[in-house]
Amino acid sequence: MPFLDAVRLALAQIRVQKLKSFFTLLGVTIGVMFLIAVVSIVEGMSSYMEHDFVGKLVGVNTMTLRQLPEIGGDMSEAQWRAMQRWPRVLITDVEPVVQALPPGTLWSAEGYDNVPIASRWSKPTMLQASAVEGDYFKIREMNIERGRVISQQEMAMGTPVVVIGQEIATRFFPKLDPLNRQLKVAGLPYTVIGVAESQGSIFGLSMDRFVIAPYRSPLRHVVNRPLVIDGVKIKATGDADMTEIQETIRQVMRGRRHLRPSQPDNFTIETSESALSFWTNIKSKLVIAGVVLPAIGLVVGAIVIMNIMLVAVAERTREIGIRKALGARRRDIMSQFLVEAATLSTVGAAIGIASGILLAQVIAAVSPLPATVAPWSIIAGVLVGTGVGIISGIYPASRASRLDPILALRSE
Repeated sequence: MPFLDAVRLALAQIRVQKLKSFFTLLGVTIGVMFLIAVVSIVEGMSSYMEHDFVGKLVGVNTMTLRQLPEIGGDMSEAQWRAMQRWPRVLITDVEPVVQALPPGTLWSAEGYDNVPIASRWSKPTMLQASAVEGDYFKIREMNIERGRVISQQEMAMGTPVVVIGQEIATRFFPKLDPLNRQLKVAGLPYTVIGVAESQGSIFGLSMDRFVIAPYRSPLRHVVNRPLVIDGVKIKATGDADMTEIQETIRQVMRGRRHLRPSQPDNFTIETSESALSFWTNIKSKLVIAGVVLPAIGLVVGAIVIMNIMLVAVAERTREIGIRKALGARRRDIMSQFLVEAATLSTVGAAIGIASGILLAQVIAAVSPLPATVAPWSIIAGVLVGTGVGIISGIYPASRASRLDPILALRSE
């Protein structure tokens, strides 16, 4: 039987026996659907992590010296507990580190904590407030929508002024211009001098919920113990070598903590590569899950298609006998049933691809997870579907091709 005739016969079987075809294709459809959906979510997450998340949270060409990594890695509980006993980074560590850096390198010390924030027009709410020093606004590449940033003079004098995010402005100064109005930060009076442009969100969490004050202002006594800071952010400019800067910071800190060569570091220098490495670790586990889960559906689908094809061989034994009596060869009979099985499975894969794309879009719409449909995943879905059909059709097709034509003609 010609290839196209076999395809038309398989499609005709689907149309005539809709319910039976539905259950036949269900396993392949579900398997391919989850394959497309998982790949789309992983691709979307990868794109988001590489282009948005790292840029917003860590920064390009930026590293942070702190006691503990902010983005956890693959470590044991014992390792994490040991790291929690490391000494905190102090404000007195900042000057020696900055002096060792190449000229033009930007830096910013920061302490932060959740504190009650209130105004005349709103009740106190626990939100994050930061006490910063140095080139904080340049490193964050933060543009100001209204007002201005905190000047170096105000930072040096510890003037009680703040720059706030869009969400803070809306919540605490409804329908008012917040500039030059007073905001209570941890019960301390601060004057609003700037409102930043919207920073967007990360996985649905608003990045516009912040209050920034000078480190030397009274807020530092609230967010941290005396002299303690939560981190020093350093940003390389121009062609400065990130690895060289990282090694410089490490040597300065090891010297200040009198660590012997055999002793490991008792501080963390976190870079954008650290965040991407963390994501790569998660991604590999998601890919494994994305292969295993669809594989279960595809195996079930292959078993069902094989059973259906065996039933088809039994029902069409007389037809096979007639074809053999008219001169059909073994390979003609075998190719006919293989094409039919592959066509059935490919139709199931096509439905699965459409369902997977729809599922990925629904997940992206109702959750913070981004989704990007990769063209290669569609090709892979078609190939997987066709492959499942061919593998599951080999045994029924072989059985049909080996039928004795005389016995087949006698069958009812």
